[in-house]
Amino acid sequence: MKKQSFLRENYSRCWKFFAESRWCIVLSLGVFFSFFLIGFTLPIFFRAEIFEFMANLSKSIEGMNTLEIIGFILFNNIKASFFALLFGIGLGIFPLLAGVANGYLVGFVAREAAEVEGIFVLLRLLPHGIFELPAIFFSMGMGMKVGFSLLRRKKNFKKNLKESLRFFVFVILPLLIVAGIIEGILIRITSITKKFFSYTKV
Repeated sequence: MKKQSFLRENYSRCWKFFAESRWCIVLSLGVFFSFFLIGFTLPIFFRAEIFEFMANLSKSIEGMNTLEIIGFILFNNIKASFFALLFGIGLGIFPLLAGVANGYLVGFVAREAAEVEGIFVLLRLLPHGIFELPAIFFSMGMGMKVGFSLLRRKKNFKKNLKESLRFFVFVILPLLIVAGIIEGILIRITSITKKFFSYTKV
């Protein structure tokens, strides 16, 4: 009974803070999808750097079993999401830049994968994207909320930081865990990264 009350209270506060942060989350969505479209329609910027990054990422998981891949994905996604939220204290600049970089990178990779495997390969990204993308948007949006509150009152900053960390633990973290499990299994089954690099050139 106490456990149910504990969870109910925390999730109630999470959704209340979500409502308070909705415009920052909308902003994070707008930034991400704007640069996703740029990456998908104009994949001409930083090509060499992105291919090198993806090649190194592919090598990092080479030889790993499914559990190791899931652990690798989880660690990196949790770290990226937490930093996007926490480093929002810099007036929300870091989450904005994270939205720009991630949006362009995802759009770029989606375009290249579609050219290799066909447009329907993007459907393979849908299962884990349903969980991972909201986690990313929440992290960036709440990082902005924390950062923007520094421009107002110190009291608001402390409250927003506390509530954003609560939201991270009770909402974002579970989403990332589910997304990591699905993505790890998909990578193991489809070997999509190997197919991608066997057909692409810098």
